[in-house]
Amino acid sequence: MSLTSVLSANAIDAALKDCQAPDSFCPKRFFKMCGLSDKSSQDVKKVFEILDNDASGFIEEEELKFFLQRFSPGARVLTDKETQGFLKAADDDSDGKIGVEEFQHMVSS
Repeated sequence: MSLTSVLSANAIDAALKDCQAPDSFCPKRFFKMCGLSDKSSQDVKKVFEILDNDASGFIEEEELKFFLQRFSPGARVLTDKETQGFLKAADDDSDGKIGVEEFQHMVSS
């Protein structure tokens, strides 16, 4: 399954263009721009499963670095500052990784 089965390619492109510059990525703004925040919890779960590259049930810090590249292979890698900020914002139980419920909560809030 690809992300374009859930999200519009044009919306993904617009969201990626918005955060091209290093340290300009804001997860909540990105989710809004690509249309993910308007999707059902089932669709958000599908996106989570695509982003969980190793199928561990969690998105770990190493996967977060390449978050934008999961949306488009040519996208940039998140900076360490962006990766840490994203993890801190979504990791409600402070276990160092983002579970599906944490991801759904962040996307919908």
